[in-house]
Amino acid sequence: MTDTPRILIVDDDVELAEMLCEYLAQQGLAARAVHDGRAMDQALARDGADLIVLDLMLPGEDGLAIARRLGGQLPIVMLSARGEETDRIVGLELGADDYLPKPFNPRELVARIRAVLRRGQPVPATPQSIRFGPYLLDLDSHSLRCGTAPIALTTAEFTLLKLLALNPNRVLSRDQLMDLASGTDRMPFDRSIDVRVARLRRKLGDDPNNPSYIRTVWGSGYLFTPSGNPP
Repeated sequence: MTDTPRILIVDDDVELAEMLCEYLAQQGLAARAVHDGRAMDQALARDGADLIVLDLMLPGEDGLAIARRLGGQLPIVMLSARGEETDRIVGLELGADDYLPKPFNPRELVARIRAVLRRGQPVPATPQSIRFGPYLLDLDSHSLRCGTAPIALTTAEFTLLKLLALNPNRVLSRDQLMDLASGTDRMPFDRSIDVRVARLRRKLGDDPNNPSYIRTVWGSGYLFTPSGNPP
C-alpha cells in the first residue's frame, strides 16, 4: 500500500460519489470515483487501488457480482441503500470486509476504511516510552516526567498526548484523533480537544503563542514535534 491510501469509489450516484471523494481527500485519502463495474476494471488496470468502496445497487453488474468476481483481491467496504440483513451477510460471504447502510455519516465511512486498511498491515511494535525534550512519556504506567519530576495528567490528557506522540511530525485532525482513540481510552474529543491541548501546553511549559511541541495547523488540526523545533 502506498503512503497515501488509494480509495476507489464505485457508485452510480454521481453527486454522492463526488462528495465522498472530496471528503476523503480532506481526511488524507486519495479518492477517485467511477460509476459501474466496467469503469472500475479500467481504473484498477490503470491506477490500482488499496480499497474499494462498492455500492450494492449498480447498473449492469451489481455490487455482489463484482465482489464475487474480485474474490478478495482487494479490501471492500460495501454500501447499500436497502440495508437488508441478507444482502449484508451475502456481501461479507463474497469477500466484502465491511458493510455500511445508506444513508451514513461520511466520518463513519472514513473510520471503517481506516479500520479495514489497518487489518491488512503488520502491527508495529509500540514503544514502551517516548522521550521528547526533557520529558519521558511512559506508556505502560500512563505517566509523564520531566527529568525525575512527575507531571500530573488526567486520563484524557494522557490519551491525547500519547496519540500525538505516537504520530510525530504528522498533522492530525480532530476526526483522525477520534479514530485513533478507538480501542484506547475513548473520550468525547470534538471541540473539547482544544481545551485539552491548552492544558497540555501549560503542563509542558509550551508558549501558547509559539508552542514548541504541540503546534496548531490552522484549518487542519495539530502537529506534535518531539524535537521541540518546528519543521
